Amino acid sequence: MFNIMQKLFGGSGSSAAAVDMKALIANGAKIVDVRTPAEFAEGYAEGAVNIPLQALQQHLPEIMKWNAPVVAYCRSGNRSGIAAQILKASGVEAYNAGSLGQMNALLKG
Repeated sequence: MFNIMQKLFGGSGSSAAAVDMKALIANGAKIVDVRTPAEFAEGYAEGAVNIPLQALQQHLPEIMKWNAPVVAYCRSGNRSGIAAQILKASGVEAYNAGSLGQMNALLKG
């Protein structure tokens, strides 16, 4: 069941597993927290920028100017999966890192 959810939402399964997101971040990828500002205020991954999923479309011009891959995360991986799909459809190299806990583990590991 979890693998199905990962494939549907672009989690760390499927194609993202072949990508070294830690290396992407080390080489300039931007970390985007797509949770709400209230969730972000409760804690976030080091270096993350908060762009809530519902505001992602409005921030696309800014994100595209970064000329860098985007690694997105949220509370569970669902919203970040949707965000990665939106960004990819807009021509941005994007990955779903899953949850805040998974993002923090990735940064520490």
